[in-house]
Amino acid sequence: MNQEAGSTPEAQNLPGCYRHPDRETGIRCTRCERPICPECMVSASVGFQCPDCVRDGGGQGPAPATARPRTIAGGTVTADPRLFTKILIGINLALFIAILGKPSLADDLSLVGAYPPPPFTSTEGVATGQYYRLVTSMFAHQQYWHIGFNMLSLWWLGGPLEAALGRARYLAVYIVSGLAGSALAYLLASPGTGTLGASGAIFGLFGATAVLMRRLNYDLRPIIALLVINLIITFGWSSISWQAHIGGLVAGLITGYGMVHAPRERRALVQYGTCALVLAVVVVMILVRTAQLT
Repeated sequence: MNQEAGSTPEAQNLPGCYRHPDRETGIRCTRCERPICPECMVSASVGFQCPDCVRDGGGQGPAPATARPRTIAGGTVTADPRLFTKILIGINLALFIAILGKPSLADDLSLVGAYPPPPFTSTEGVATGQYYRLVTSMFAHQQYWHIGFNMLSLWWLGGPLEAALGRARYLAVYIVSGLAGSALAYLLASPGTGTLGASGAIFGLFGATAVLMRRLNYDLRPIIALLVINLIITFGWSSISWQAHIGGLVAGLITGYGMVHAPRERRALVQYGTCALVLAVVVVMILVRTAQLT
């Protein structure tokens, strides 16, 4: 009696994977003998083992997560490599719309060292304890041209950099650069001057992008030319906070270098340790300036 291929009793009664019951499989874990589908298989010295046995330390070979593709900085490759860039743009646009509806909100969110400045008794500003201004000023804009230019730069620079570093590392570079720009502006600018905008963080993305391109042996001339143009505008326009731009750029260069040159065996330690070091410098600048103004 002949049977068609694939219609054997064994093929009709294959068990489902213990993690994915809807997936039939003929492979079992060599340690616990539970059925496992191809997604759950972990190579062992003999056969395959399930993820649970590997995590318990009784199996051989790496866990499934370690087989996922990684970016050059060790981040996980995701389906939407621009997700955090879109979120950051969304936050900036939301605050811009809010400021359009209530212009006085810009005064509450902008970076002000101390107002009124000494020798008067200050009633608002970072020196009075309003440290949140160091962060809120990174996302606030008043003029259409300002937010338009910054968001366009964020999209052009942020998307590719997020894809190259991974979400968490990209966000770390962005936030640390923005805070470094705010801190340097607080330290060096007139205490009564209000500054706002994402330019410090974006200049940090410039620096990190240049380091990444150098690491990949790409032609640096386009990014250098664009950076030079932006620096000319920075120092040629009196209403622009050059302190925030330079602070963000330097922080981006340092954190970007730490991200793409960290040795693989202690990658996370070096990467986030570099960010922590820059943040420590930021804290010192804030403390020094606060002591000067109080």
